[in-house]
Amino acid sequence: MELGFPLLLDGATGTELQKRGFGGSEAAESWVLRHSEAIREIQKGYLDAGSQVLYTPTFGANRVKLEQYRIFNQVKDYNLRLAALSRETAAGRALVAGDIAPTGEFLYPLGELQFEELVEIYREQAAALEEAGVDLFVIETMMTLPEARAAVLAVKEVSRKPVFVTMTCDENGKTLTGTDVTAALTVLQGMGVDAFGLNCSAGPAEMLTQLRRLTPYAEIPLIAKPNAGVPRMVDGETVYDCGAEEFVKYVGDMAKAGVQIFGGCCGTEASHIAALREAVKGISMREPAPKYGELLPCATEKEVCYVSASAAYEGVVTCSADLEDDLMDAQEDGELLAVSIRSEADLDDFAEVQYLIRKPLCILCEDAALLEQALRLYQGRALYEGSLSDEVLFPLVRKYGLII
Repeated sequence: MELGFPLLLDGATGTELQKRGFGGSEAAESWVLRHSEAIREIQKGYLDAGSQVLYTPTFGANRVKLEQYRIFNQVKDYNLRLAALSRETAAGRALVAGDIAPTGEFLYPLGELQFEELVEIYREQAAALEEAGVDLFVIETMMTLPEARAAVLAVKEVSRKPVFVTMTCDENGKTLTGTDVTAALTVLQGMGVDAFGLNCSAGPAEMLTQLRRLTPYAEIPLIAKPNAGVPRMVDGETVYDCGAEEFVKYVGDMAKAGVQIFGGCCGTEASHIAALREAVKGISMREPAPKYGELLPCATEKEVCYVSASAAYEGVVTCSADLEDDLMDAQEDGELLAVSIRSEADLDDFAEVQYLIRKPLCILCEDAALLEQALRLYQGRALYEGSLSDEVLFPLVRKYGLII
């Protein structure tokens, strides 16, 4: 099978496993391997309802999550076995997406992990899913931009298959650490992901608001995988009360916003996917048409900050013991923030403070290896100024969204 639009994803896995006896006292992945009939039943239901993509039940099959349940040195084995269940169920009738999700850990300085550690954690899982023969990768329910970036880099270092990313956000379009979803889109599409969107945390009505905010910035198809309504507690249990008919009421408006890939998250079941299948029949797909014109699509970790090609900076910040103060002062003037990277020590200093950047960043660097390391560390989308050749720069443009 090949990707075509509209494309129908599957529905919920976690809430469906709970209906079949999963209680949450162990890793869901362990439970699934011991009760493989449950995931087969769930995924066959989605397949029969019209899903064209099945997610592997590997949501928590990264090293960090498995070790929380005292499962050590089994990332490859778990991902191979879990992906095989989905491939067997799909049997050529649907594509199989290798599912990668948050570790739950924060990047330094909010947490203990360094960025390259995060990339390695995801690379381990992605390599196993690639070996398992998945058709594409889905990086889902991402709550921080650094985790999404790390997962994208990891996947692209082991595979050339399509990559979808979906974030989760609040009613204001912000992730857990304050990244606006428009910034996440700008950064990740610059890194070459094939589709971007939202999943979890909201029902279709609430999600539509944020999807419309993404429309002016999207150069790629958008994804909508909402919950079956906003969850609420009833007698100590989480209830999702958006039925299939209500769930698909917003499909037309989502398509107008640029959504070409539809599915369901928590609380959805086969009936929701069947309703989606009918709702997208004959629907007109809106091709991506970003509206920023001649502006350059920059972003910090938190906000979109598109600038003109003639934007200028006032002075250059050099990495030093006073970098934090210099950085804050420099952002008071000029349209851009220019930072010079000249050594490995500069990279260490830059890593300590890059999260403070609130203006479009222009990196000045004459060493290709240092420039690439700076781009890995910076959790936004940067510009470049310097004398490095196009031959050196173009791979960085494709991999990190660098703007020359």
